Amino acid sequence: MSCPLIANGDTIRVTRVDGCGRPLCGPEGSYVFDCFASLAMNANVDDGDDVEYKAANGRICGFKRGCPSFKGYDIELNFFAVSPEFIEITTGNPVVFGFDGKPIGYDDCSISCNSGFAIELWAEVLGADACSGNAGDGARIYFLMPWVTNGQLGDLEIGSEKAALTLTGATRAAGGGGTGPYDVMPTDRAGTAGKMLAPIGAACHRRTFITTVKPPKPSCDYVPLLCAP
Repeated sequence: MSCPLIANGDTIRVTRVDGCGRPLCGPEGSYVFDCFASLAMNANVDDGDDVEYKAANGRICGFKRGCPSFKGYDIELNFFAVSPEFIEITTGNPVVFGFDGKPIGYDDCSISCNSGFAIELWAEVLGADACSGNAGDGARIYFLMPWVTNGQLGDLEIGSEKAALTLTGATRAAGGGGTGPYDVMPTDRAGTAGKMLAPIGAACHRRTFITTVKPPKPSCDYVPLLCAP
């Protein structure tokens, strides 16, 4: 596939990670949903300091442009569904449970800088070859930010118009996720789904590639993250 065109966002999955960016296995490990408006991934770049040598007569004797430093991505997710499970994974704020032990709400507390999550986005792909080969129901472009921290909810206004929530956070480089816990890419010509073939580099914040492996189905509950013993 040489010229894919990114179309609509499709599905998002968030996965709980520990203080080193490693996925945490367990019955409340992840959450999958599709009720969102947008996911912005804004590059955070320090432009660096220019070095300039100026003579007394005003002539520039020498000049060196500062080297920009990439700090990561500041994410902004606009979504609609008020899910206690999603908010707990991404912000660390505690869930409020009903009489039957099921989540019914959440508390807004302090910002937790120790909690973290991975976020994946599948977006539809357009193009003449989007359904070629073993693409099944079509190819998608896959975005992975394996380690996001400082998740917090933005302002919320309830009125006569539709209400939306905003989640912000910041990526950190790589993390300890390795090739990941999920089957997200084809591993052979038959299209067999498997884990990523190589881990994300130690200085990297995001990975993007075309995949024909279907995204997970949205759910209104925690999705277990089962890891091999």
